[in-house]
Amino acid sequence: MKLDKRALRLYAVTDRHWLNGRTLVECVEQAIDGGATFVQLREKDLDEEDFLNEARALKKLCAARGVPFVVNDNVMIAKEVCADGVHVGQSDMACLEARRLLGPDSIIGVSAQTVDQAVLAEKQGADYLGVGAVFATGSKADAESVPIETLKEICAAVKIPVVAIGGINAGNVHQLKGSGIAGVSVISAIFANDDIRGATKKLAATLQL
Repeated sequence: MKLDKRALRLYAVTDRHWLNGRTLVECVEQAIDGGATFVQLREKDLDEEDFLNEARALKKLCAARGVPFVVNDNVMIAKEVCADGVHVGQSDMACLEARRLLGPDSIIGVSAQTVDQAVLAEKQGADYLGVGAVFATGSKADAESVPIETLKEICAAVKIPVVAIGGINAGNVHQLKGSGIAGVSVISAIFANDDIRGATKKLAATLQL
């Protein structure tokens, strides 16, 4: 799938911590109903079989709704379910290796915290960058802080689209206006709510790039 920059506008990352008896597919469907334009399946503690089953279900949903779907870190599961791509961090499989395994048509996103990391990822063939954490976040305990000034510098240094991540919500997203980003990536701002559709719709309405 060729990445359309506009698809990165409201990038939803899953977290089963917030399910509260609901299925992951139900929650993601509500997020898409509310305006999520991109979905990443992120599983840090699920066994391989359950991870694979969730990936299959979300791939089917996202394909039916026309929303790009990528898997966090696990390139082999992304390949197994024919996901649209994968997102890798600085400590995960290198972009070059992910590209070799998934082929030229897959979407590959790379996490970056510095201009040097961003430029290298672009050279290695990344399709987009996830940059953060731009605000304090409880969703990723080891997240490094990235000042908004650095975010702007990264956006200016690369030609591929940049997505801001980390602690973003309807109350602070306005601070990112004019930074050069293509979109925002969120977890709790969407999935921590009882009304996921409503929360996503509110965030989409306040998002000004």
